[in-house]
Amino acid sequence: MAYSQRELIARLVQCEAGGEGDSGMRAVATVVINRTNASIGEYSRISNGGNIRNIIFQQGQFDCTRETIRNEYNPQNIYNMNPTDLHYEIADWALAGNKLGQVGECLWFLNPYTANCMKTFPYNGSGEFFTRINQHCFYTPTSLYANT
Repeated sequence: MAYSQRELIARLVQCEAGGEGDSGMRAVATVVINRTNASIGEYSRISNGGNIRNIIFQQGQFDCTRETIRNEYNPQNIYNMNPTDLHYEIADWALAGNKLGQVGECLWFLNPYTANCMKTFPYNGSGEFFTRINQHCFYTPTSLYANT
């Protein structure tokens, strides 16, 4: 069964940031919307004019879309999520064009599993640290991103 955009966002925010509270889940939803609306670079091409499904399922982007990681079954994937009203509310909020101001135009997030955020992410230097919300570090595009 193909999930709607609403269902995909609800499942993704639950999977990627379910333990990060309302602001953490809204921050993840904001990154998805920022990627979908990107006017330049990789995400502009991937979204192909605003396709959220393309952004969420872009290979190598969100661990929660992968059923296996390092040849092991990944039980924490969007297919195993059971979104609640809160997750759907956040999906509806994001689909209505809302964004969490703390995240700005960030295109990436990462849980470093440490107290410190890396200065750049991804590793090609196309993003620089912008803010931390709970356990996740958020990164805004550098000038290098336009060439991705």
